[in-house]
Amino acid sequence: MEKLTFYALSAPEKLDRIGAYLSERLIRDVGRHRYGYVCIAMEALDQLLMACHCQSINLFVESFLKMVAKLLESEKPNLQILGTNSFVKFANIEEDTPSYHRSYDFFVSRFSEMCHSSHDDMEIKTKIRMSGIKGLQGVVRKTVNDELQANIWDPQHMDKIVPSLLFNLQHVEEAESRSPSPLQAPEKEKENPAELAERCLRELLGRAAFGNIKNAIKPVLIHLDNHSLWEPKVFAIRCFKIIMYSIQPQHSHLVIQQLLSHLDANSRSAATVRAGIVEVLSEAAVIAATGSVGPTVLEMFNTLLRQLRLSIDYALTGSYDGAISLGTKIIKEHEERMFQEAVIKTIGSFASTLPTYQRSEVILFIMSKVPLPSLHHPMETGKTGENRNRLTQIMLLKSLLQVSTGFQCNNMMSALPSNFLDRLLSTALMEDAEIRLFVLEILISFIDRHGNRHKFSTISTLSDISVLKLKVDKCSRQDTVFMKKHSQQLYRHIYLSCKEETNIQKHYEALYGLLALISIELANEEVVVDLIRLVLAVQDVAQVNEENLPVYNRCALYALGAAYLNLISQLTTVPAFCQHIHEVIETRKKEAPYMLPEDVFVERPRLSQNLDGVVIELLFRQSKISEVLGGSGYNSDRLCLPYIPQLTDEDRLSKRKSIGETISLQVEVESRNSPEKEERVPAEEITYETLKKAIVDSVAVEEQERERRRQVVEKFQKAPFEEIAAHCGARASLLQSKLNQIFEITIRPPPSPSGTITAAYGQPQNHSIPVYEMKFPDLCVY
Repeated sequence: MEKLTFYALSAPEKLDRIGAYLSERLIRDVGRHRYGYVCIAMEALDQLLMACHCQSINLFVESFLKMVAKLLESEKPNLQILGTNSFVKFANIEEDTPSYHRSYDFFVSRFSEMCHSSHDDMEIKTKIRMSGIKGLQGVVRKTVNDELQANIWDPQHMDKIVPSLLFNLQHVEEAESRSPSPLQAPEKEKENPAELAERCLRELLGRAAFGNIKNAIKPVLIHLDNHSLWEPKVFAIRCFKIIMYSIQPQHSHLVIQQLLSHLDANSRSAATVRAGIVEVLSEAAVIAATGSVGPTVLEMFNTLLRQLRLSIDYALTGSYDGAISLGTKIIKEHEERMFQEAVIKTIGSFASTLPTYQRSEVILFIMSKVPLPSLHHPMETGKTGENRNRLTQIMLLKSLLQVSTGFQCNNMMSALPSNFLDRLLSTALMEDAEIRLFVLEILISFIDRHGNRHKFSTISTLSDISVLKLKVDKCSRQDTVFMKKHSQQLYRHIYLSCKEETNIQKHYEALYGLLALISIELANEEVVVDLIRLVLAVQDVAQVNEENLPVYNRCALYALGAAYLNLISQLTTVPAFCQHIHEVIETRKKEAPYMLPEDVFVERPRLSQNLDGVVIELLFRQSKISEVLGGSGYNSDRLCLPYIPQLTDEDRLSKRKSIGETISLQVEVESRNSPEKEERVPAEEITYETLKKAIVDSVAVEEQERERRRQVVEKFQKAPFEEIAAHCGARASLLQSKLNQIFEITIRPPPSPSGTITAAYGQPQNHSIPVYEMKFPDLCVY
């Protein structure tokens, strides 16, 4: 062997003839089953290949690859393994000169076939599969970085390589269970096809360029589809974790796009399959968020929200094509519910990894998809349409709650912009109790910036709130501006939410948490005064009972007011205020415990059947509170005013029926500032004819305005300069005369108290008399 190597190095031009001779001998020995000579020939070829790197090695390589192919075609496992080992050695050699005509198609196909070996002997099967994986790894190493070689990223190659590696990855549990003891684990790891396949897959994906990611990911999705591996989800999640951690971070969004496209392609698949894809998407998105997600953020949320709407339709119709199928409806509803929960969980987990500015965009995007019964957002009519609208609203608000949980934003103006807050609060007035509860929870998530929410999960009247260990910061300037702009809107919706008959304990707990968090996060003296007025108005609702509320609701409102006033009195630290609240609470404990949260907000509430004759000692008195707080610098005049919410037409409309069921709307506008309370503007009836007339009139006005503009433009384009100058001069003189009149009215001094002087022709004339010469009555002199 040493002489042969020396001869080949001394005469490189003879190398191709040496290779041809050895190839001929090996083919003949294989045919005659002389396997010893086969091993000698391959050993000689391997050593020559490792020693020679001359320019004429290409012809020798052709002979070498022909012999390796001959060994791989053999049915003998030992010859297949021998050929694979030789090919792996060849793959690790860096050639000096490229080859323009070499093809590896046969090797890809044959190594992939070996990866799927089903030999009866378990040990031999493992060796063959490992040889196949090593062979694929060698092909990848040999071709992936050489542009002149065959393009290994073509779909025809990837469709064989990737499924072969995934097939061996599936048996990782079996391989681990065969490990007899921890002491032998290192040896078994070397013999484990699953571990080797994972390393090969990671190496393959790590070498993938931007344009090759799609061809590498598509076979993975097809393999998971063909083998129904989305439903257990475990293997699919493991595969994509390998993918996400192996590729370059800037390519992560390409994988997310592939998964989104695959989810859309499987829109009509079983709910369990779609749920598996969404779970995988959730895991991949969280990993991708640490790298570069890029423009796929809104695309991802748009796809998930679209899938939510489709799932709602499937659950309502019981079929993927809209036809009702009674036989499968119950099962399908259960599966679709699981899918919807998976989508909502994915939305929340991905949003939690986004920066604040992207999270704000996602929140606005989701809110824009919520169907609202307003003039600008008509909803579907009919029973099916109502169910679809309700389910859509609930699912989207659940998603919004997931996104808003843990949202940290120092500026409430950016966290709750006007367009978002208006749409969110309009849903707070709907009849559906579940929707109202979601809205309250969402508001709490936005306002709670110091993690105090869980401390108010139970409504109680603590004698010392220091045990809660509240985190309180001074109200910032931005928060003050936010409350000046939106406080009355928030108070109105809290007040109206308290009056709902369908409220349960969770609603009152959410309302208490919202009031408490506003007091801690956003309160200044003015806000504290308004919140106290609001809670006292809620107490009046329970006392007067114009809404005919049930007994539980009235007791709950009394208890809610007691709990909040107990909290705010200790936050304000005004001794007289705290004393009054404490006295009323102690009186209630003795005479009316059904007006305190400890007796109302329990599993079995202890209520009173008669709440009509509540004595004044059991109530928090507005006059007393304004008196004690006024002495501590609070605005007592404002405290004396009872809180009256200002209802808007949009609130009435969003609270009740949808547009399709609203035949006519009676709009009454009451002038609150007029001294004469009896005078009201007559109600205007809005019907189909008035709406049609308004639309036609608006079109006519637009046409007239367009014609006027056209005439003005044409005049300035075609009219002579003198005419244009005269026109502008006339307008200027008219403006000047109006200004002169205004100046004369504003600058003219007041008339003399001594009277007027009659001028010529009998016309009275006012004289300008200096102020120091005016004669004032005696009553004006102090």
